[in-house]
Amino acid sequence: MCGIAGFYLLSGFESDWAYSVANTMGIAIAHRGPDDSGEWCDGDAGIAFAHRRLSILDLSNAGHQPMVSPSGRYIIILNGEIYNHLEIRKELPLHAWRGHSDTETIIVAIEKWGVEQTLKKTVGMFAIAVWDRNERQLKLARDRMGEKPLYYGWQGNTFLFGSELKALRRHPAFLNCINQEALPLLIRFGYIPAPYSIYQNIYKLSPGAVLTVSQSSCPEQPLHPTPYWSLLEQINAASHNQFQGTDRDAISELDMHLQNSICLQMTSDVPVGAFLSGGIDSSTVVALMQAQSAVKIKTFSIGFDEQGYNEAHHAKAVATHLGTSHTELYVTSRQAMDIIPNLATIYDEPFGDSSAIPTYLVSQLAKQQVTVSLSGDGGDELFGGYDRYFSTLNRWKQFSKLPAKNSMALVLNSIPDEILDKTLAPIAKFLRGKSLARPLSNRMEYLVKLLKNSDHAQFYQLMISQCHSPEKILINPSQEKNDAQALSSSLLDHMMIKDSLMYLPDDILTKVDRAAMAVSLETRVPLLDYRLIEWAWALPQHLKIRNGEGKWLLKQVLYKYVPKSIMDRPKMGFGVPVDHWLRGPLRDWAEDLLNESQLRSQGYFNHKLIRQCLNEHCEGIYNWKDFLWPILMTQAWLKKG
Repeated sequence: MCGIAGFYLLSGFESDWAYSVANTMGIAIAHRGPDDSGEWCDGDAGIAFAHRRLSILDLSNAGHQPMVSPSGRYIIILNGEIYNHLEIRKELPLHAWRGHSDTETIIVAIEKWGVEQTLKKTVGMFAIAVWDRNERQLKLARDRMGEKPLYYGWQGNTFLFGSELKALRRHPAFLNCINQEALPLLIRFGYIPAPYSIYQNIYKLSPGAVLTVSQSSCPEQPLHPTPYWSLLEQINAASHNQFQGTDRDAISELDMHLQNSICLQMTSDVPVGAFLSGGIDSSTVVALMQAQSAVKIKTFSIGFDEQGYNEAHHAKAVATHLGTSHTELYVTSRQAMDIIPNLATIYDEPFGDSSAIPTYLVSQLAKQQVTVSLSGDGGDELFGGYDRYFSTLNRWKQFSKLPAKNSMALVLNSIPDEILDKTLAPIAKFLRGKSLARPLSNRMEYLVKLLKNSDHAQFYQLMISQCHSPEKILINPSQEKNDAQALSSSLLDHMMIKDSLMYLPDDILTKVDRAAMAVSLETRVPLLDYRLIEWAWALPQHLKIRNGEGKWLLKQVLYKYVPKSIMDRPKMGFGVPVDHWLRGPLRDWAEDLLNESQLRSQGYFNHKLIRQCLNEHCEGIYNWKDFLWPILMTQAWLKKG
């Protein structure tokens, strides 16, 4: 696990200056790699690389980056891990290896097969930059599911790229212009989905894609990444090759896939542990880790005293049964809140998922004993585990039975708001299910929008929106650039695909990567081995969801290692009581960030509406936490500058 950064100036540059700038960019992400650093520049070609290394495999200088290929043609910087690199080496038998780092494997493979063919052979998580001296061509690539981040974009005539935005900000060409097209997405979802970032002309490279930049590239023309692996294509292929085995066959095969993935991802030259929340996903990962280990696996969990936010006792029960070396930390509200001022720096752009707080705390705890930690992320998207899948399916089924939905929506639009408030408030409360922000002057608009949407993709978008009308929150809203097209004729499959393409990489994996790397901890996600993903998408739905419960198949594997009696409990999220804190110890902080005169002078948000929501929240009239938190994080980020 490392950090990479660099720039490409088509006109070339003076090398001493470039080394200095590259070094500065690398220093900005030193937390991603505190063990070693390096720069490489070619002034005539105008290319500069910076690398920060967190040593995981081959701790010697043989793993130093930037790394040059044996012939000298290619130069590489790599962030991440290639778990199957020793298998790839078997296909390169005549090479005299200097060490056993995965970076050396990849650069030698690229020299033989090229970038795209090499990527197709990899099993891992990574962000890579490769310079081809012969072609004078830069290629950037990202792993299939987006575990590792990679930003890029033109700033004037300079092309910048890096693992985190803070590295790009250090380059003198960086323009620091806010991308107002990203704000509606942030307000709707609580995060900014790829390919957008908070800065103009700076993008997130899409998972499973390669981007090529050369001397023929024009800063005024958009760049178009090309996929070397596509989740949608794999799902389509799987639909024509459905799993035909029995329940027992499926359980056995999933167990085998998980064992293989976890075995690969436990490979390390430094201590390895795991996050353990006590939920299905993390418990499954830990159970299979312990089953394959002769020593006790180190596991870590965070607990809170607030009722409804504590899973530590569940995690402890799992750890006790499995016999892991378990460490738990009960965090006070003061300790948790102390993290909040650092979030804007850790995430580099507004990030509105408040579970970033416990994620940082458990990463900090784990780093005290290990350098690598496995997590259970991905199980909900792969095996249908989110509660919102079931609430959406139920509501879609109910709405589908209503005759002439569009006509009903027109009627509702014509009824005065105050009458709707009184007559339909109970219905709206049932349909909402959670706090979904909307202008107070039009409380039934959410119901109207649901009724208008006969398309299940639009319906699900409303269900996952923290704010269903961002244009009413923003003062100068741009057209929302969000694709809400149906990804499958099945609503369940559409939800799982949508979350896999957007929520998983841009919220969940982003949250974990930044929080863990802020304390120089590598995280690995065994459930996202692409071979496991391709196999799982060939499963019929009844193996994922059965009797109204998700993750049926994953649970059956877990019950082989942990008794059902320990695991049989309602699903909990990994959250903190931010809603309570905003009414108490965080109130002054929120009041300061949402100061009406400051909001007015910045010119981004509707200050009257936001102040009204804050007042209602603090007075306990309505829980606006999901709506307010992304705005608070935006204000904190703007204040950081």
